[in-house]
Amino acid sequence: MGRFHFLKEKKFYLNILIILVLCVVMLWLTFKLLDGYTRHDKVYTMPDFTGQNFNQVKHDHSREFNFILIDSVYPKGLEPGSIYQQDPLPGSKIKKGRNVYTIVVAVTPEKTTMPDLVGIGLRESIGRLESAGLEVDHLEYVTYYPYTNNIAAQYYKGEPIKTGTELDKGSKIVLHVGLGKDKSNVKVPNLIGKHADEVKRLLNQLGLNLGKVVYEDNDSIQYQCLKKMSPGPSSGAVKPGTYVDVWYHSNRTMNFDKEMKELLHEDSVANKPKPVVIDTVIEKEPIETTDYEEQEEFEDEF
Repeated sequence: MGRFHFLKEKKFYLNILIILVLCVVMLWLTFKLLDGYTRHDKVYTMPDFTGQNFNQVKHDHSREFNFILIDSVYPKGLEPGSIYQQDPLPGSKIKKGRNVYTIVVAVTPEKTTMPDLVGIGLRESIGRLESAGLEVDHLEYVTYYPYTNNIAAQYYKGEPIKTGTELDKGSKIVLHVGLGKDKSNVKVPNLIGKHADEVKRLLNQLGLNLGKVVYEDNDSIQYQCLKKMSPGPSSGAVKPGTYVDVWYHSNRTMNFDKEMKELLHEDSVANKPKPVVIDTVIEKEPIETTDYEEQEEFEDEF
């Protein structure tokens, strides 16, 4: 018998077939067990929980995700107990039962103390308030105060507030600002294209107040930029403390560079001096004619 005589036997091929079938079955079982262990067939699109109450979200979605609170922060203007940040981010693909790490807005606000602003310039006072975690509510200009744009008094909830008073971070302070003897007006700045989170501070630094606020679309606040303001830059100078109404639009759906160029063009046309037209009368010298020429003109007319 030859060395490869087994190739002619049916049992050899039968054994090969059995081995192949067993390998396929084992691979199928392995992948099936892995799917069950890793929940491969349960993939979710991560919802956006930011701004929602943490306890309520945890109660409503406890079957899908395991929520873990890792920190708390004190941002201004947000609801205490709401979710400030989440990981994985909204829109991510996540499997059922995975951990969702969250940072929430603290229920108990962080405390700070009121700085002494009386006699200090407006810009520096705004900076000190921000450093203390406080905000400007609005500016009120006071007549007959000897220094222009210096703080005459500081108020909280309608009452004078003393230096060192404990306040919640994010509290809003009314500043009484000295008008000065000259009572000079304030030039309206061009803030077109500025982000919504910096417009109020820039207006306050120049001695103006933020008036009506309009959001023209529903995009996130991080994309909102100033589209229009009234009074606008072409209005020139206005009284200190004037309220400026603003309109915001998403920078993802509007070309603010183009908007700025058009505004600058309109301002330049509006402020361009008109040419002075001088009416001049040119007197013509009389033309002397002979009696013969006058007679011919008389005959031509008739």
